[in-house]
Amino acid sequence: LKSFEMIDKPGILGSHQCTLNFGDYELSIITGEGAYATQHAPYEIAVLKNGDFINMPGITDDDDTVKGYLTEQDVSAIIKKMYFLTGVSPEQV
Repeated sequence: LKSFEMIDKPGILGSHQCTLNFGDYELSIITGEGAYATQHAPYEIAVLKNGDFINMPGITDDDDTVKGYLTEQDVSAIIKKMYFLTGVSPEQV
């Protein structure tokens, strides 16, 4: 996560977002007010395909497309998992 920039996005839930492209998939990372987060676990993620939120085994839970209450280390591990699942290096969009 340290290699990417959280961009100020007033008006979106969380208000700060980083979107990473992994070929056919995108990983949305948000933080800030309104995100499923705490002071010690300030990040929330979602996986998208063709603009739609999806469940991705190993990344999100089976019954939810959003995963919250994540630390920076949790998000970095998810970025690595996305790389191994897709075979595509992340590019910030």
